[in-house]
Amino acid sequence: MAWRDRRGALRAILHGSACVRPASVYDAISIRIADDLGFELGMFGGSVASLAILGDPDSALITLTELSEQMRRMARAAALPVLVDADHGYGNALNVRRTVQELEAAGAAGLTIEDTLLPQAYGAAEPQLISRDEGLGKIKAALDARLDPSLVIVGRTGACAISSLDDAIARAVAYEAAGVDALFFTGVKTRDQLAAISAATTLPIVFGSPPAELADWDYLAEQRVRIAVQGHAPIAAATEAVHKTLSAIRAGAAPKQLTGLATAELMNRVTRSDLVEEREAQFLGLARE
Repeated sequence: MAWRDRRGALRAILHGSACVRPASVYDAISIRIADDLGFELGMFGGSVASLAILGDPDSALITLTELSEQMRRMARAAALPVLVDADHGYGNALNVRRTVQELEAAGAAGLTIEDTLLPQAYGAAEPQLISRDEGLGKIKAALDARLDPSLVIVGRTGACAISSLDDAIARAVAYEAAGVDALFFTGVKTRDQLAAISAATTLPIVFGSPPAELADWDYLAEQRVRIAVQGHAPIAAATEAVHKTLSAIRAGAAPKQLTGLATAELMNRVTRSDLVEEREAQFLGLARE
């Protein structure tokens, strides 16, 4: 699937009527599995990127180069559209322009830019926001940098949990007026808050990990929520599996005693081994028995 087709698929989700729950993806294998299972969308989160690339918690240490190169590897491996959490854009508004350029070239279907102050300020124990004007400047820079008009730009705000609902709505309204394609809200806890957001805006809504009160997909769809992120369980599951396997090996288990391993059929499928063999025969003259 061409990059523009992937971006068109994401736009179709945003302008549909259902609330889609994306697959958390972070490398070539995870995106292929999600694609094979029929997910409509992948989400490449900043926290999972930090885990997959650095082995670090989400403390804003990852660089744009590392993020975009990982996105490039995933775009090569599977056709699944991916929405990338581009955090704060890795600097000021000019850095945001560069972020959009790199992720667009790497094959992202869309990206989010948020108004959280990152990295965390010295002496600040709690998350902080940049000013509304600076946040709007970043959004305008992101839109200005976009070469492919089908690339989805999402304005993200964490104001609901950091400052107030009114502030979150004011920021979202400004981002909408600037021309973003969707609005991403984190920290929304109640139906009343979501109803107020939905009433004050018109764009498709992206939601981060809805709490129990809001984990009703039909209700979310009625409120114009088109994407609801549900955390990043796959990388946690993969970490547990690797830890369990290595622990068993370290304790002396023989290869045939190991459990929970992918079957040969599954490994062949996710590595596309049949296709590789076809190419070896076609281009290298190699015949497999």
